[in-house]
Amino acid sequence: MTTLAVIPARYGSTRLPGKPLIEIGGVPLVVRVLRQVQKCAIDRVVVAADDERIVEAVASCGAEAVLTPSELASGGDRVAWVVRREKAEIVLNVQVDDPLVGPHLIDPLVAALKERPAVSLALAAKRIEREEEVDNPNVVKVVFDASGKALYFSRSPIPYPRNPGGVWYKHIGPYAYRRDLLLAFSSWPQTPLEKTESLEMLRLLERGESIHIVPVERDTIEIDTPQDVIALEAYLKEKGDDLR
Repeated sequence: MTTLAVIPARYGSTRLPGKPLIEIGGVPLVVRVLRQVQKCAIDRVVVAADDERIVEAVASCGAEAVLTPSELASGGDRVAWVVRREKAEIVLNVQVDDPLVGPHLIDPLVAALKERPAVSLALAAKRIEREEEVDNPNVVKVVFDASGKALYFSRSPIPYPRNPGGVWYKHIGPYAYRRDLLLAFSSWPQTPLEKTESLEMLRLLERGESIHIVPVERDTIEIDTPQDVIALEAYLKEKGDDLR
């Protein structure tokens, strides 16, 4: 069963212009993510860029990048554009703002699709440990049943803490799709709940599709602001940086 990881990389960013090329420890962010994905059980990795500068940065380190049309609206659309031209059966949509992605996040998702024929989309979820994340609308919460089937995603604290002892999970990391579902998803119009919460996974749930949740232990640091860059550099200084 062939696997393809696509890293959509858009040069423009409201909070962090030129984000894919921001250097962290002397390594561009997009290259950091690429190198982490190359450690995983993936047959091929491609960066889907909207700017020649990103393509050149990836090519300079001997990796593969394609220039996608600038008018594509989202990272998911860039992934679908690449996949329409490829034959892979399992496709990973890996965010360019997730430099700590790696085998601990990707390999369990790939395994879920290979081992469960009924699963067409698998996502990772991490138990929330910091209380402030429960109410943070930028942290996407997910609830799922005993079999791992997602029930709902929200920017609100779900479940609602009416009583003490609640446990919350947040969605982190990449999306692992079967090719047919990814291409179908990219053709569907947005749905009411998706528009309300601005969460594309709700488009699948509203159409009756099943999403399998894989709990993971390690957290990640997403890069959206200059403060996130500082936090990541501090983390790498403490833990060590094997990409320098």
